[in-house]
Amino acid sequence: MQSIRNKVLLIGNVGQDPEIKEMKSGKMARFSMATNEVYKNAQGEKQTETNWHNLVAWGRTAEIVEQYVKKGDELAIEGRLVSRNYEDKDGVKRYITEVVLNEVVLLSQPATQQASTK
Repeated sequence: MQSIRNKVLLIGNVGQDPEIKEMKSGKMARFSMATNEVYKNAQGEKQTETNWHNLVAWGRTAEIVEQYVKKGDELAIEGRLVSRNYEDKDGVKRYITEVVLNEVVLLSQPATQQASTK
């Protein structure tokens, strides 16, 4: 049970090309991903609800993201939730929750170009 205490598994589409930064400890990739939930409302009409998730990858995972991931791609990801806060330039405290990636599987690439971080 310990291994599933903070685990996130999502399949969705990349919202924008990843932002790549070179850090002292290696590369960092930051991007968003949309997941859709389809349901029927009280009138029986099909509805789609979209949720956006902030994703962060480090090291080798960030290198895979930099090389293969682009806006619109469908991904399966596994990671963990991390919440943090910071002060913006106006001194306002902001809160953010991100998924720190452990694994990325590219679902929309041709089979010969499939890449996984595991």
